[in-house]
Amino acid sequence: MAAMNTPAPSTRPDQSPISRDQLAWLEQQADHLQVAAEHELRAAGASGLTELALIRALQSPRWQLIEPVTFSDPTALYPVHFLLFHALYRLQSELAQASETLVISPLRLCILTTGSGNTRALPAEEDPLRSFYLDISRYFLSGHDIRGMMERFLAGVTLAGSPEDVQEAAQVLGFDTLPGDFDTVKQRFRRRVMQAHPDRGGRTEDIQELNRAFSVLKRHFTRQ
Repeated sequence: MAAMNTPAPSTRPDQSPISRDQLAWLEQQADHLQVAAEHELRAAGASGLTELALIRALQSPRWQLIEPVTFSDPTALYPVHFLLFHALYRLQSELAQASETLVISPLRLCILTTGSGNTRALPAEEDPLRSFYLDISRYFLSGHDIRGMMERFLAGVTLAGSPEDVQEAAQVLGFDTLPGDFDTVKQRFRRRVMQAHPDRGGRTEDIQELNRAFSVLKRHFTRQ
């Protein structure tokens, strides 16, 4: 399986139609990612993986499907993120036919058997995020569009905030149960970000995961 070391361009200044070669390259990469992602998620069990953990697994020697990526650069991260989620939503459709559900949330990716303690519904065709990621042409976005989309994501605009997502977000910040107020969340978030700062031996990826968790909880308390 070839690594994503010569990716098709993620932007098309002239917005011309996707060429056959570009489409073939994207579909081939998505096929590889789908097979590898299913393997890794089944190995992880019901606890699942975060997106960053899955990316690292797909970068490992056993797969070598994704090159090193600068996680702090949205325009560099987006093509990897989009194609991976395109593959995941395709896999979700296939698993639904076998009475399995691929949970795709901001904080966890996992495969569950429908009817075995799984309270998640099967994928809904009207889900706007699902529709977005299944449209392969969305791989090609301008840098401006990518930055705007990532800002909205981190602000919690696109997060549904299901009970499962909210509980997982609380756990990422170190809470056993959801706090009763947002001020407690903010205090814990600041402390965890300081601990995870690269100057203190942390990683940018860890801070991004904390940001996602904070966004989910912010959206949750705003809606109350």
